[in-house]
Amino acid sequence: MMQSRTHTCNALRLEHVGAHVKLVGWMENVREVGSNFAFVVLRDFYGTTQLVIESEEMMRAVKGINKESTISVEGVVRERASKNPKLPTGEIEVVPEKIELLGRCRYNELPFEINRSREADELQRLKYRYLDLRNPAVKRNIILRCNVVAALRKAMMEHDFLEITTPILTASSPEGARDYLVPARKHPGKFYALPQAPQQFKQLLMTSGFDRYFQIAPCFRDEDARGDRSPGEFYQLDMEMAFASQEDVFAVCEDVLPPIFAKYGTYDIASQPPFRRIKYLDALETYGSDKPDLRIDLTAKNVSALFEDCEFDALRGNVVKAVAISNCSLTRKQIEKLLTDCEVQSGSKGYWFKMDESGELAGGIAKFVVGKKEALIEALGLAPNTLVVVAAGELATKSVGVMIKTFGANCEGHMDKARYEFCWIVDFPMYEIGDESGELEFCHNPFSMPAGGLEVLLKAERGEIDPLTITADQYDLVCNGVELSSGAVRNHDPEIMIKAFELVRLGEDDVKAKFPAMYNAFCYGAPPHAGIAPGVDRMVMLLAGEDSIREIIPFPMNKNAQDVMMGAPSEVTQKQLDELHIAVTTAEDA
Repeated sequence: MMQSRTHTCNALRLEHVGAHVKLVGWMENVREVGSNFAFVVLRDFYGTTQLVIESEEMMRAVKGINKESTISVEGVVRERASKNPKLPTGEIEVVPEKIELLGRCRYNELPFEINRSREADELQRLKYRYLDLRNPAVKRNIILRCNVVAALRKAMMEHDFLEITTPILTASSPEGARDYLVPARKHPGKFYALPQAPQQFKQLLMTSGFDRYFQIAPCFRDEDARGDRSPGEFYQLDMEMAFASQEDVFAVCEDVLPPIFAKYGTYDIASQPPFRRIKYLDALETYGSDKPDLRIDLTAKNVSALFEDCEFDALRGNVVKAVAISNCSLTRKQIEKLLTDCEVQSGSKGYWFKMDESGELAGGIAKFVVGKKEALIEALGLAPNTLVVVAAGELATKSVGVMIKTFGANCEGHMDKARYEFCWIVDFPMYEIGDESGELEFCHNPFSMPAGGLEVLLKAERGEIDPLTITADQYDLVCNGVELSSGAVRNHDPEIMIKAFELVRLGEDDVKAKFPAMYNAFCYGAPPHAGIAPGVDRMVMLLAGEDSIREIIPFPMNKNAQDVMMGAPSEVTQKQLDELHIAVTTAEDA
């Protein structure tokens, strides 16, 4: 017996015929056939069971209940005359002897039909998320998430990692995104910050003598939403290892992730170790992205030298990158449509031409490149019936990356979609020139160890090398064109840390002020350590085959970081503001 029922709505089979049972659930649908005859679908968490109403008494009971009310049903199981092989319970039905109303739905009309909620307006789905989650198709994603998290925990513990939770209320730290701040009532004018990641705490655990740490960590960043990023909060499989190198981190991830992807994924094929490793600059040059989708066989070629004297202004003297797509049967209209889509995504106009079946260049910008035919054949390996898409200018790399993914997915034979292809992106630049400052800044994670350690930083300080050539022992894990995580070998030496920060105009006092606990801890002898943090939400999104991350989060915010179901963010009372020593001002007050 389960709670107040004998069986779930997915449990009854032919062997239960003749049994007296009690079921509970939501009344999903009623189909009346006669004055005292109707079919009722009862749904619970586990599945559905068909009820057959055959008496005036039971008909009266059903007619007084709105759909989506919760009911209790007692009756006898019998074999169905007209079986439904598509349902697990399709060979049986239950004839009710008693129907009890447990929770009335007080509305005759629902915001949307439960089983078709995914077709409804997203605002309605989010506002009535508790109804949306009744849809078995929506619920399946949440169940998948639970199973994946459980599998990750089990795998990490089998690799001798300890699950340790780190603080949610902490100090603000410059980690690349905006903090969510929490006012401290007992400390007027001061604020806690919700952690963007447990970065410093997990490194402190390594200095504390814990060898292998992990947690399914909540992270909070005040950043805009997009398809693969939820605003506000997200979860990651955070891990760190002491006395470890990049190779140690790779070995754990390559052992843990492929079996989970193969077992729980929409596709049952996942890359086997070792995953392919691609240098950051090579990824940009070859795929136009540091998040390549290796299911696509297209690559980019730099053909700038061929067009230094081109008659076409967009190409002449610019960076020009091209992608050759063999055996492409897209029409001119389809090509133009896809290029428009690429322009919207990349912000840069793309161009095209074809080598037709007769071996001649035609279409698009062919008249401007026909004089380079032989050189293009040699550079791109052109053959008859090959489409060439071209990107030029400052955004050529980004544009060609979008083209590869867009045309690869739409040109038959160039994408093996039904698999999970992992790769490591390695050798990230340690520094970059900031777009706004125009000065040297950290490119990614300031806690990463520079490849070459202190020696390479000293050379940059002396002007012997360009600091932009310094790479970091940092790595990204990419799957099917989605960045799952970033990680690094950490900078655990205070001397190296200070020198790394000095190159971006921050001295020892700045490091001590911004990262006091970590700096001081490292002064007491820190082990070399490394870690990574694959995103749980993105992982489950890939496994479920969803395009939007909101489909795999139980209660997601909308694109504007609002919880329209709960009404958050919301105003608070003046008393609450006074207790926190906060005054809310308007633009007029400023």
